[in-house]
Amino acid sequence: MALSPRFALNSIGLIAGAFVAVVAMAFTASVAGWIGFGVFTGIAVLGIVGAVFARKAAAKAGHGLLAAVALWSLIASLIFSGSALTWLVFAGGVALVAVALGDLFAHELRTERVVHSLEVRRPAENMSDTTPTRSSHIAA
Repeated sequence: MALSPRFALNSIGLIAGAFVAVVAMAFTASVAGWIGFGVFTGIAVLGIVGAVFARKAAAKAGHGLLAAVALWSLIASLIFSGSALTWLVFAGGVALVAVALGDLFAHELRTERVVHSLEVRRPAENMSDTTPTRSSHIAA
């Protein structure tokens, strides 16, 4: 089973946002600003690439929103200083987490992902009988 690029990007955005939120509270404003700048730059690039190469409109919107939040936070980390920088880096991290969780939630709500079924095939006695049957249990 292949990993969905949308799931991967949102997971990276979620982890990166949580990391930046913790960094903003753990380090000085200057250090948090530069770490935030680096992380936000990476997420912005990944979000833009994801939005360009996504096939579905929902994925394009989710990646575009992730990139927009990262771009704003990237710019804020360069413009502001002091306690404003600390809180803006923290807010940018929390916003990344919120957008990534929202897009993960939207991704998993699709009907194909909600309805799962197990299909078990039994050996056919003759080659013309190849219809799958459902089993109520799984043999170990």
